Amino acid sequence: MTLMGEDPSLPSVLLYSHMDVVPTFPEHWTHPPYAAHKDAEGNIWGRGTQDMKCVGIQYMEALRQLKAEKQASGLPFRFRRTVHVLWGPDEELGGYDGMQKYVHTKHFRDLRVAFALDEGLASETDTYKVFYGIRSAWCE
Repeated sequence: MTLMGEDPSLPSVLLYSHMDVVPTFPEHWTHPPYAAHKDAEGNIWGRGTQDMKCVGIQYMEALRQLKAEKQASGLPFRFRRTVHVLWGPDEELGGYDGMQKYVHTKHFRDLRVAFALDEGLASETDTYKVFYGIRSAWCE
C-alpha cells in the first residue's frame, strides 16, 4: 500500500510486517484459525494475530488515526514523504524467497526507501517497542 507524499522527490518511508504462511492444524485451536474470532474481552483469535498481523494492523491504525486527526482539524491529509506499507510472506524461512529477493528488484528500488521500520515484537499493551537491530530495543 502506498500513501503518496506531498513531495514525491524525497526518499520514502517503509513500514514492514510479515504474514504467516505456515500451515495450521484446526484440531489444535480453540477457535477456527482463520475466523478472526473476537471474544468478550476484545481479544482477536486467529492465525497470525499475534505473530505478526498485529504490527501491520498497528501501522494501519496509526495511519488511520493521523488521517482522522488532520481531517478533523480541517487540514488535508498528506505526509511530506511517501509512505509504503509492505507485508512479506516468508519470515519463518528467513526471508530468502521473499524480502531478500525483493530488495534486489527494480520495483523495490523504485520505492526509493530511505527509512524502514521492521515489525519488532508483538505487545499485549499499548506500548510498542522500536528496534534498531536484532532484538536491540531503541525505546519504549
